[in-house]
Amino acid sequence: MHEVFSEFALLLLISTAAGALAMWLRQPVLIAYILVGIIVGPAVLGLVQAHDEINLLAQVGVAVLLFAVGLKLDLQHVRHIGPVALATGLGQLSFTIIFGFIIILFLGKGVMEALYVAVALTFSSTIIIIKLLSDKRELDALHGRIAVGFLIVQDLAVVLAMMTMSVMGGDHEAAPFMVVFSIAWRIAAATALLYVLMRYVLPKVVARMARSQEMLLIFAIAWCMSLAALGEWAGFSKEAGAFLAGFSLASTAYRDAINARLTSIRDFLLLFFFIDLGAKLDFSTLGGELWSAVVLSAFVLIGNPLIVMAIMGYMGYRKRTGFLAGLTVAQISEFSIIFVAMGITLGHIGVEALGLTTLVGLVTIALSTYMILYSHPLYERLAPWLKVFERRRPHRELAMERERRAPDQPDVIVFGLGRYGERLAFGLQEAELQVLGVDFDPEVARSLRRKGLAVRYGDGTDSDFLEGLPLAGTAWVVSTLPDLASNLDLLRVLREHHCRADVAIVAREEEEGLALKRAGAPTVIYPTRNAVDYTVDALTAIIGPRGNRS
Repeated sequence: MHEVFSEFALLLLISTAAGALAMWLRQPVLIAYILVGIIVGPAVLGLVQAHDEINLLAQVGVAVLLFAVGLKLDLQHVRHIGPVALATGLGQLSFTIIFGFIIILFLGKGVMEALYVAVALTFSSTIIIIKLLSDKRELDALHGRIAVGFLIVQDLAVVLAMMTMSVMGGDHEAAPFMVVFSIAWRIAAATALLYVLMRYVLPKVVARMARSQEMLLIFAIAWCMSLAALGEWAGFSKEAGAFLAGFSLASTAYRDAINARLTSIRDFLLLFFFIDLGAKLDFSTLGGELWSAVVLSAFVLIGNPLIVMAIMGYMGYRKRTGFLAGLTVAQISEFSIIFVAMGITLGHIGVEALGLTTLVGLVTIALSTYMILYSHPLYERLAPWLKVFERRRPHRELAMERERRAPDQPDVIVFGLGRYGERLAFGLQEAELQVLGVDFDPEVARSLRRKGLAVRYGDGTDSDFLEGLPLAGTAWVVSTLPDLASNLDLLRVLREHHCRADVAIVAREEEEGLALKRAGAPTVIYPTRNAVDYTVDALTAIIGPRGNRS
């Protein structure tokens, strides 16, 4: 046990150093983690001995990742996936699977391996893309919103693909009819069970757990693992079960708070998945996959953006929007590697497919990261050759530009809904401003929603929680949080997210206000002082000047 603990400590130290280097090179840290796995694995240093322990943590990390994906797909978002996101997502999936399958067959691979790898090439990394677009402050730009839309389509597709392959089990000679029938009745049973749980059970259970944010997190992880185990028992997969666990909580008012608390745990556990992956790579098989990896990497880096641009151009978007959105699919994702690894577990394919997919992942993730980071200079250079991807009149984008801002985009976000914050929020709402309230007390959030105020449950000082708030189009952020430390944390997190909204913070004491000013708060409100001034003015008006009394 002592040796295992020491090994984990050493792995974490090496991973930290590699992650820091990746950040300096502006690369996703998952590439660094895979390289760490290769270096500490049997191919290089041979430091990894606790294979079972690392593999268990890797499986838990994958389950938590799928749970987090399901958590983001509430029914409202699924209903409102726009036609361009649906058309682009399905078009890119179909193009990549069909042509990828043909290319892989020509490269001399077997039918089942070609099918797995072709499907794996369709998935883009939601985590990497959203992080890059967020860092560039383009998540709420038109191409950013469209990209997020077709990433949702991809996320749904990967779960369906995992379900399909897991139902086939070790027998990939099963008749297509039997496979379809088996999937259909299992999905029907899972849908019925989820409906009952989401309608009658989970809202009450989650509301009780939300009284403590710690208990809410423990419940979420327990629910994720339970449905993951149930999914595997029912003949789906752990991944599909974990996804459904997240989806079942996605329509609750607490999903943003759960997701924010889960992010760090997910990232920590996924570290072990990528280390485990790197440590298991058989380099004796990779030499023969280099040419195939080069061909498929070129296909993903060039073919995927081209099909997205073609579809968006046909649907009436400008070439610039199509180009910037298209770059977001110029890589494969962690799901691609997980999907192929699942195929090996099911006995459908050999380890060569995993090595090939991993090589393609390393190449495409590294290159596409730079393509997205420098997308605008790249567009300026390529713009003259992109006219073929734009209609003479890009009618859909022109129509969107004429539309006013979405009615549910808040003008003001109020953090803290105590007595003062509640009255302030409703006062602003009565002044015909769109107001969104944020509070970490579930009872307060539920009560104010019943009164007609839009409220998000969560911790306003949590950076991951703020990622889910519509900060980009908000004019004002107002904090009535009760203590100085929370307000200072909120200021720091708003700066981290490059929030351009004007910020006003309520201070109870003069010293608090001075500390907030020193920390960079643009506007400080003193409710006690303002109330006293108002009272003095009101009483003076009633009593009148001393000279008028007689």
